[in-house]
Amino acid sequence: MRIARFAVREGRSAREGGLAAGSVSFGVVEGDASQPQSLVVHALAGHPFGQPQPTGESFRLAEVRLLTPMLPSKIVAVGRNYAAHAAELGHDVPEVPLTFFKPSTAVIGPTESIAYPPFSSDVQYEAELAVVIGRMCREVPVSRVPEVILGYTCANDVTARDVQQREGQWARAKGFDTSCPLGPWIETDLDPADLAVTCTVNGELRQDGRTSQMVRSVAELVAHVSEAMTLLPGDVILTGTPAGVGPLAVGDEVAVHIEGIGTLANKVVARG
Repeated sequence: MRIARFAVREGRSAREGGLAAGSVSFGVVEGDASQPQSLVVHALAGHPFGQPQPTGESFRLAEVRLLTPMLPSKIVAVGRNYAAHAAELGHDVPEVPLTFFKPSTAVIGPTESIAYPPFSSDVQYEAELAVVIGRMCREVPVSRVPEVILGYTCANDVTARDVQQREGQWARAKGFDTSCPLGPWIETDLDPADLAVTCTVNGELRQDGRTSQMVRSVAELVAHVSEAMTLLPGDVILTGTPAGVGPLAVGDEVAVHIEGIGTLANKVVARG
């Protein structure tokens, strides 16, 4: 099942008691993702945790604007979880997962723009598989991790590389506004063990990896993070990026594609 969060576009006439223009809702997306004109979004009542209930109202994709599929209380990211990526930056694979936070204010959706921060001159893309937590949990054993996962989505761990190197601490380098695109939806029926993860910039392939190349699996990462902190429904864990990271420029369009999920595309603009 593909779960999206969306806003109804202006000009769409609401049925009696239905969603009006500008309304925000969760929905289930059906159709062939390779043919956007075939996609239909069926609205859900409330949130998608537990047993989501359809309202009976449906929209063509052109009638809605896809938003970030979740508003997480926190995003926990994992660095250097692909050996080739660690090597390209001149680092070894850490003995334990290297974790850091991205703030909720960094999150944007598939129709929003990445705003190039004025304090950096080397902003880079990092295509990643994102895990969306489905229930409150803590100290989850590896064997039970599937029970706490709602699904998976695409992420771009946008990084001000020069700031990261200059400051040592990663808060500003990886936490600036718009540095965490997520979307286009959450896929709940997916095996994350061996998925293709690619990134293109203006249509040119820049990253081409597979989740099977991760040093530590999704289950290991969720268990490791939950050992330290309580995870809440909608929280996101970023699982690391394959080799091939590189710079973005104002005017670029960067697209992350993950097999079985879809494509997350964002424009890069100057911060206004």
